[in-house]
Amino acid sequence: MSSTHFPFSAVVGQDDLRLALLLNAVSPAVGGVLVRGEKGTAKSTAVRALSALLPQVDVVPGCRFSCAPAAPDPSCPDGPHESGPGALRPARMVELPVGASEDRLVGALDIERALAEGVKAFEPGLLADAHRGILYVDEVNLLHDHLVDVLLDAAAMGASYVEREGVSVRHAARFLLVGTMNPEEGELRPQLLDRFGLTVEVAASREPAQRVEVVRRRLAYEDDPAGFATRWAGDEHEVRARVVAARALLPKVSLGDTALLQIAATCAGFEVDGMRADIVMARTATALAAWAGRTDVRKEDVRQAALLALPHRRRRNPFDAPGLDEDMLDRILDEFPDEDPEPEPEPEPEGPGDSGPEYDGPGGGPDGGPGGTPPQGDGSQDPGTPAESPETPETGEAPAEAPEAPQPSAQEAAGPEQAAVRAAEPFRTKMLSVPGLGEGASGRRSRARTAHGRTTGSQRPRGHLTKLHLAATVQAAAPHQKARGRDGRGLVIRKDDLRQATREGREGNLVLFVVDASGSMAARQRMSAVKGAVLSLLLDAYQRRDKVGLITFRGATAELALPPTSSVDAAATRLEQLPTGGRTPLAAGLLKAHEVLRIERLRDPSRRPLLVVVTDGRATSAGNVGGRTDSSPRELAGHSARLLQAGGVASVVVDCESGPVRLGLAGVLAQDLGGPAVTLDGLRADSLAGLVKNVRTAVASTASPHSSSNSNRRAA
Repeated sequence: MSSTHFPFSAVVGQDDLRLALLLNAVSPAVGGVLVRGEKGTAKSTAVRALSALLPQVDVVPGCRFSCAPAAPDPSCPDGPHESGPGALRPARMVELPVGASEDRLVGALDIERALAEGVKAFEPGLLADAHRGILYVDEVNLLHDHLVDVLLDAAAMGASYVEREGVSVRHAARFLLVGTMNPEEGELRPQLLDRFGLTVEVAASREPAQRVEVVRRRLAYEDDPAGFATRWAGDEHEVRARVVAARALLPKVSLGDTALLQIAATCAGFEVDGMRADIVMARTATALAAWAGRTDVRKEDVRQAALLALPHRRRRNPFDAPGLDEDMLDRILDEFPDEDPEPEPEPEPEGPGDSGPEYDGPGGGPDGGPGGTPPQGDGSQDPGTPAESPETPETGEAPAEAPEAPQPSAQEAAGPEQAAVRAAEPFRTKMLSVPGLGEGASGRRSRARTAHGRTTGSQRPRGHLTKLHLAATVQAAAPHQKARGRDGRGLVIRKDDLRQATREGREGNLVLFVVDASGSMAARQRMSAVKGAVLSLLLDAYQRRDKVGLITFRGATAELALPPTSSVDAAATRLEQLPTGGRTPLAAGLLKAHEVLRIERLRDPSRRPLLVVVTDGRATSAGNVGGRTDSSPRELAGHSARLLQAGGVASVVVDCESGPVRLGLAGVLAQDLGGPAVTLDGLRADSLAGLVKNVRTAVASTASPHSSSNSNRRAA
């Protein structure tokens, strides 16, 4: 089966990706790899090919939990194990699907047999399969929160616990965690991000020769997988042998005081949180030295370790691009020169400026390409370098035109466009939530029925039982004990007696921003404050695991600047580029929101929306609202708002009106939408007490216009 995988050594380019994977193969204690990049960049191909390079593992014969014969797990559900010879098998690569259930991940316990017979009938899950191997999560950023929590616990403790109403099973679960993701689809929770030892950014090469070679090899592999694997078998053997040799050398590598000072100074200089970064850097630098065949850790090892271990740990907020200032890194390392100049005369292939200091190719090939890759002029350089260099001169005159490039609405003839302004500093906002009880994806915003949370009741299980409600189960079984012939201390439990616990927690919502970018908002100070408020709400949406979308309206049209996505930083980027100017087609913006929400209900019916309209409430243009000319822009806006209210959309209006004289139009719009209005200052967390209560009250009282009007006046 493994012979049909695309060979690891045949992957073209992507030096940092291959290096990070190989370092984890040499030293699993490094802690895994997170691969970030656009689609179609061989992320999954390289990860799946890695398992063929790992040494075989010695396991207890018949043990479903891969216990080592020399040191079996004392709490293994299949134990206790008697001493005896083990059996060699290939290291496994277990893939965790994004939509997997918790039982599939941790295993399933037969509750009925456990209660009636006292038997721990346990079916192992993916964590047991991945023990002493690789656990691979494709699209890890889309993994449900409850599965992320399980992964965090297993990664921290090296064991998996399955608890069902006092009946528990524990087994060892130590694995190499590898995840791939496309940042455009959303970011990872900081807790899970920190659990990955290394991170790598990958991108498709812009070098034609390298792209040609990628296509050539892929087509050759698809035409004859077995034959292609045979042609690369020699290179694969060399890489595998080098991994084995590096593993054997690893305990002999010395991490001196100078290297430790370099590591500590680097982590302190980049202000990373906690001490995990220092430990990961030390393990990575040691693995780099072993991979290069050395027993001493040098400055170039520390430098490369920092480039792999720190970028995802130094981010201060979700909108900071990951990365590391290499000039600053070099300045820090230069303060601690290597003490031992003796090894310098030794001919080493690496150099501090290369993409991989130790890279002579994983197979030791003279071409500089991993695994003895045939020379193509593409494997020994950073794929991004040749692509970016020629663009530098071309961008010399671009800044003046850059804000106009992504803005199709600039073609509108409704008024002059003003350049985009920067957002004000974000702040912590009051929590906005959708009223009622939902059943959407787990998150941290609105109340919902979830798999985790406080128990609120019981019901008959739909499908496999996951959370037993013990009291309800006993209550259901008690009246039938005599008829079932009970004669002992235990209850006679039947499947129909089992009751599933219903729990209440929090869900993530779709937060759709509708932002007024017309001329009435064009004052630089006002627009900067508006962008700062929206940026603050975006940060709040990131922390609460929401999807977000962005609609802007100006001139004669409304534009879907960002379709609903989990990538909050993409929304922040679009917001920064937003220009202003022209008339105010408020109705067009609201109707565009209605259309977007209608489509999203079909795609994801369980995710409830929250509409956030950021405007001063003015409406000076009818816009493209189906050609209606018998109504004023204000009347059209009111009709569009009431259409959203009739659809049950929870809404909040952020009132951007300023100055001593205020028209109160945003409050009227909020009344039409059936939600509260809140000023920019009132959006801050240290003010506007009871905003969530106002949202719920406004929506619940839509049947009473009088009450709704009073509520909105108070909120405004």
